[in-house]
Amino acid sequence: MEEVFHTPVLLPEVIEGLKVRRGKKYIDATLGGGGHGIEIIKMGGRVLGIDVDEEAIGYVKEKIKSQPFDFAQGRKSKVKTGQDLILVKGNFRDIGEIARTNGFERVAGIIFDLGVSSHQLNRAERGFSFQKEGPLDMRMDKALSVTAADLINGLYKNELIYIFEKFGEERLARRIADAIISARAIKRIETTGELAAIIEKVSPKRGKIHPATRVFQALRIAVNDELESLERGLLQAKELLEKGGRIVAISFHSLEDRIVKRSFAGGELLKKPITASVQEIALNPKARSAKLRIYAKN
Repeated sequence: MEEVFHTPVLLPEVIEGLKVRRGKKYIDATLGGGGHGIEIIKMGGRVLGIDVDEEAIGYVKEKIKSQPFDFAQGRKSKVKTGQDLILVKGNFRDIGEIARTNGFERVAGIIFDLGVSSHQLNRAERGFSFQKEGPLDMRMDKALSVTAADLINGLYKNELIYIFEKFGEERLARRIADAIISARAIKRIETTGELAAIIEKVSPKRGKIHPATRVFQALRIAVNDELESLERGLLQAKELLEKGGRIVAISFHSLEDRIVKRSFAGGELLKKPITASVQEIALNPKARSAKLRIYAKN
């Protein structure tokens, strides 16, 4: 339990956005390290916590077993699994079925904290980060059969270009795809470091952004089918809300934010998304790109 699995972004803003009420049901569709979900429980809500990553489920199980929390009503207690919190390994693209199976067919609020957890980025063997040498994996759900290495080594040039442009908005997609095709003709590309080095040779650094950033984002989205899952998940989430219920979604890049904004049309509470404070960004740099939008069901 020494590792911080994930630092929740915009935590006070999420709780305020959900208007958490005692005794009501909520769904944390992206459980991660449990930060948002446990805070909802401390405010008196009941939570269905969903995560596609079995390591997240395991972490939260141990966390709630090992430590008591300060609840808003003045008691210090442990979170009770099955009562305060129900944990389910699953993809939020199936949130409707998961919710109904677990008695959460009508809820007061749902949280989507999108993107990659700190744990996933920090574990080299998960293959999400070009800053850590590891296998080109990028599967959030280890049960998936296709890895980033499979895509990099198996797709045709035009397919690579499509992925880099569509999911990474990479301007040098063609040049990078050419470099990958040439490199893999000599040797299969197996690691994050190998791929990053290939990209660095043909793509100049743009300010503080590493040249591999957009390609790694694109591969991760493709491997996990993230954008299709988000569209499906948000559509089902709106159906699960009771009247006046709310969805809070935190996105970390423009592709996610566009889907959220489009899905929230007609029910979004704010004209502009909420962003992190200077103080939060200093403590958690990942918060810099976070955008929070709130939807309320009429």
